[in-house]
Amino acid sequence: MAAMGMTGMVTLNMMIPWLTKRVIDEALTLGQHHLLIPLSLAVVGVAALRGVAAFFQRYSMEYVAQHVVYDMRSDLYRHLQALSFSYYDDMRTGQLMARVTGDVETLRRMIGFGIINLLSNIFTFGIVLFLLFSLHWRLALVSLLLMPFLVYTVAQFATKVRPAYRDIQAQLATLTSTLQENVTGVRVVRAFAQEESEREKFRHVNEGYFQKELRAVKMWAFYFPLMNFLSQLGTVFVIWYGGMEVMQGRLTLGELVAFNAYLLMLIMPLRMVGWIVNLYQRGIASGERVFEVLDEPILIEEKPGARKLGEIEGHVRLDDVFFVYPGASEPVLSHINIEAKPGQIIALLGGTGSGKSTLVSLIPRFHDPSHGRVLIDGEDIRDVTLSSLRRQVGVVMQDTFLFSATILENISYGRPDASQEEIEWAARSARIHDFIMTLPKGYDTVVGERGVGLSGGQKQRVAIARTLLINPGVLILDDATSSVDTETEHLIQQALAVLMENRTTFVISQRLSSIKDADEIIVLEDGRVVERGTHEQLMKTGRRYQEIYHLQVEDGRERIDPEQGGGMA
Repeated sequence: MAAMGMTGMVTLNMMIPWLTKRVIDEALTLGQHHLLIPLSLAVVGVAALRGVAAFFQRYSMEYVAQHVVYDMRSDLYRHLQALSFSYYDDMRTGQLMARVTGDVETLRRMIGFGIINLLSNIFTFGIVLFLLFSLHWRLALVSLLLMPFLVYTVAQFATKVRPAYRDIQAQLATLTSTLQENVTGVRVVRAFAQEESEREKFRHVNEGYFQKELRAVKMWAFYFPLMNFLSQLGTVFVIWYGGMEVMQGRLTLGELVAFNAYLLMLIMPLRMVGWIVNLYQRGIASGERVFEVLDEPILIEEKPGARKLGEIEGHVRLDDVFFVYPGASEPVLSHINIEAKPGQIIALLGGTGSGKSTLVSLIPRFHDPSHGRVLIDGEDIRDVTLSSLRRQVGVVMQDTFLFSATILENISYGRPDASQEEIEWAARSARIHDFIMTLPKGYDTVVGERGVGLSGGQKQRVAIARTLLINPGVLILDDATSSVDTETEHLIQQALAVLMENRTTFVISQRLSSIKDADEIIVLEDGRVVERGTHEQLMKTGRRYQEIYHLQVEDGRERIDPEQGGGMA
């Protein structure tokens, strides 16, 4: 439809100079006044039809453009959801937001305006060139003398403006990232009285964006007047040479007027070339940034024909597992062999960087082992679908994330169809129900972005309730009680003691009181298992475990009977 509208509009445009020629040569020069009214009505009719053709061209092309960017945004969103966690470690949120919004919108303008204008101008240029030579080939040659200079100028502009616009898009993404980080971290900024420092940082980035835009504007300001000047010189040649041809009777006045009108139609596409080049260079720069994301390889993918994982017993085994982060040379995990039988609690202990969180991230396939296997109930997790696996593995992370939604929606995130009674059961089990009922709107209370408005312990208990509601066969607690005080931790531990029954649980904690009752405690160091056993066994034979124990006792963080292993004093 866009092509039909474009063809119709260009064809109708060609008719108006021809009608004008007939008015001058026949109605006025030859005195055939009876042609004035029908020719005038013909001009009005052509203009009306041209408007209709323009509507269909514009609407249909914009429809195509909107559909393309809709699909592109959807593809970007799906791809971002599938990319590995390590990708997000290296990419700033603001950069990704700029690519999904600003860069995609620039592509929409290029498709919606640029493509149809480019095709229309090429079509117009070809037809007009033919008509000019048909009317008077010598005059056509004279009027096009400056064409090579104009083409050269356009080419120079295109060459210089593209890198300029890529720099602009990159700087805009940096500006967005700076703004996003400042808004998200506004409490930290004010707590450390860094408002002035952040303003200076933003001013510096904003200044960089301003200078890059100004550089592109300078190119516009220089090249566009130059292109207009060169195109206008063609009109001077038409008036000079064409006027002499009219005076010598080799060209009629109507033909000269029509020739000039067609020449203006030829000049307009040439003038538009600069604008189209600008639009295309912006679009190409944005497209490169968008496809950098789309071309990023997905490291965790389902095998073709992957099976759905049914309800599991919870027998988890890590068989000689190694893991190396992409681009790294040294493994984060080496020779990891762990077997957790259904209902057992496996505790992981170790210093920062020992590989605890990386190890448990292999179970729901947030990462895949570089070597070795992870099995659940004897089945390699790479042979089952990701969704069925992750519905069976509940994760409570150290960094609690809540959505800007109601508390009810946050708890039921993994099970949107859960009943009110089930949601309240999960909240009671996580010891958060009583607090929720003190809120003005109860479960319908909206929490701020990332759970702003709730304390660390409250957010953690909402996250625990969210995980408990999906009733997973395997539970992962990644330092899940790190953000709570001792009293709150005690309440949560009471609830978890019941809820971990008949559920295989992996616990990461720096507090020995949280792991002392585990069926097996595994001490990691530099990605290797250095000690393993129960609390009592390790207190007798585990040198590294004893060091951690004594360090915590000296700091006053733990008071555990080393012989009995039980209770907090």
